[in-house]
Amino acid sequence: GDLRSVLITSVLNLERLEVDLFRCAGRHHWVPATQHLFGGQIVGQALVAAAHAVSRDEQVHSLHCYFVRTGDPKVPVLYEVERTRTGKSFSVRSVKAIQHGQPIFTCQASFQLSQGSPVQHQFTMPTVPPPEELLTQDELIQKFLQNPNVAEGYRKRLTKIQAQDVPIDIKPVNPPDIFSSEPQEPKQLFWVRARGYIGETDMKVHCCVAAYISDYAFLGTALLPHRQYRIKFMVSLDHSMWFHAPFRADHWMLYECESPWAGGCRGLVQGRLWRRDGVLAVTCAQEGVIRVEQTANQSKL
Repeated sequence: GDLRSVLITSVLNLERLEVDLFRCAGRHHWVPATQHLFGGQIVGQALVAAAHAVSRDEQVHSLHCYFVRTGDPKVPVLYEVERTRTGKSFSVRSVKAIQHGQPIFTCQASFQLSQGSPVQHQFTMPTVPPPEELLTQDELIQKFLQNPNVAEGYRKRLTKIQAQDVPIDIKPVNPPDIFSSEPQEPKQLFWVRARGYIGETDMKVHCCVAAYISDYAFLGTALLPHRQYRIKFMVSLDHSMWFHAPFRADHWMLYECESPWAGGCRGLVQGRLWRRDGVLAVTCAQEGVIRVEQTANQSKL
């Protein structure tokens, strides 16, 4: 619709306190069940801060982040930018997110002036049904809730998820069977976009929104082969992104996620964001801590 995306009007809106010092001006909007700040929000806001410290003609091509402490949703976040290097073609900005006088997150973002090159290639986008033919995550949950045999505890969890005001539209391509604990291949595909309208604007704005979107449900890919276990603790350790081609974050993009490895209470996930026309727009990677109960889950029916 024409409603302005809350990701632009509030979540990713920073207040400038000094030349290279910013504060999260909007409300945190959506906070996960862990009651810690959503990692994608911190990544997106850090990129907003870094983007304020480069020229309009420079566009972000990569960022590399570490989550060093859990974020507190009850207090503002300060973002301190360091202009590490400004070159003829590439510029690097370092960002530190601070709460309670301590860094909770560090990030380095690299920006580039547009340059052409004959060296070009990309993978092929997976063939999947278009988003118009699929149910949204909310519609899928509503469908599950209509099953009278769903265990009450699981019904409450689904209802809680449904009530969350996540500013992202999601349409899973192959939603997992929530009533089964059978292991699944550590791969998932879903269409994603920002909820609301962003429009034609500086590409850096869409990259900041994509940074927010990229962290949602990403690490969960590593749990698909281990669905018999109950999660005790799961949190991101680091997050990297590479931006390849222009895109609109308020248009449907296919998020292709896979987890090539898990072990040592950690899981690695990789992702690709595809435009509808088959162009590879963004590549992502993340490692996170995953701790589970040693006993298997009970049936959800």
